[in-house]
Amino acid sequence: QVQLVESGGGLVQAGGSLRLSCAASGRTFSSYAMGWFRQAPGKEREFVAAINWSGGSTYYADSMKGRFTISRDNAKNAVDLQMNSLKPEDTAVYYCAAGRYVSDSVRGLQSSYTYWGQGTQVTVSS
Repeated sequence: QVQLVESGGGLVQAGGSLRLSCAASGRTFSSYAMGWFRQAPGKEREFVAAINWSGGSTYYADSMKGRFTISRDNAKNAVDLQMNSLKPEDTAVYYCAAGRYVSDSVRGLQSSYTYWGQGTQVTVSS
């Protein structure tokens, strides 16, 4: 089992940056693909970014490409999401998620991930 705890959310002005972190428990963290998702008020939760078990492959939603960077440190059981050039529409609760045996074709699907954190709020003011 994997427990996930996100941190790093907060209030930032448009154009600013935030770095979210997700700390994972468990000795098998390095065998899990990791993803970030977000849910804005009144909207469905949506995919943000994913990274494979080794960190060698990353994948982003189109609207995040070039602005967000996902990375992981298996020695520290952690995955980060660096968010730059933030926009008011990036305001949401951000969740990290872990899943095993997540193939590239389904890494953007919520159903591919078994464990979820409690989320961290990101608010971008205009």
